Amino acid sequence: MDHIPTEFSFLGQTFDAHWNYHATLMVAVWIVLVPLCISVMRFHKPPPSERGIIRDVSLWHREWWFFSVHKFGLLLAMILVLGGTGVAWIASGGFSGSVHAWFGIVTVVLGVAQIVSSQLRGTRGGKYRVGADPDNPDTWRGDQYDHTPRRRIFEAVHRTTGYFTLFFACGAVGSGLMQYHMPGLAIASILIVLAWLAVWTIYGFQGRAYDGYRVAHGYGLEHPYNKARKFL
Repeated sequence: MDHIPTEFSFLGQTFDAHWNYHATLMVAVWIVLVPLCISVMRFHKPPPSERGIIRDVSLWHREWWFFSVHKFGLLLAMILVLGGTGVAWIASGGFSGSVHAWFGIVTVVLGVAQIVSSQLRGTRGGKYRVGADPDNPDTWRGDQYDHTPRRRIFEAVHRTTGYFTLFFACGAVGSGLMQYHMPGLAIASILIVLAWLAVWTIYGFQGRAYDGYRVAHGYGLEHPYNKARKFL
């Protein structure tokens, strides 16, 4: 750890570099908060029903709580990450070029890309949602409901980038803890990862990973994407 700065200057003042704070923050974000937000979105959607979720997405609609936790939890995560990365950048005197720095910067770029791509999800639509007329197909239209090319691109990019973001984040956390030794935090990180493995395995066994389209719009074959997958 001799090559790690122990203090840094900013706005004409000298500060101690508390790398343990940085490490703890990043572990809390990438090993606890982000997997939690992913787990809620993946495993805590309501079961599919005949008409799906009727009300539109809103922070104030309790049936969409899983989406709100995912959206705002990950937004909070990226705010914390950008803040923690900015302080580390200043304390290091810029980009250090270490393995940890490379893992970290790629993670930040992919994380920001996730926030940007989330804005491209398109409109919802739906046959039974509030404001639609079940007898007038013109009122059902929406990127998600019709599963338009825009929606397919969004889902492919957002999910795939999410997997790679978490991969690089684990690399950043692991390389960081090898660079700045905190045995207690390292052990805690491993135990938390194993806990997530157990939780996700149990949820998978219980069949909790409900299909998002069927949850939102219903399980009937009259819905376009359900009809397209009727033999799948």
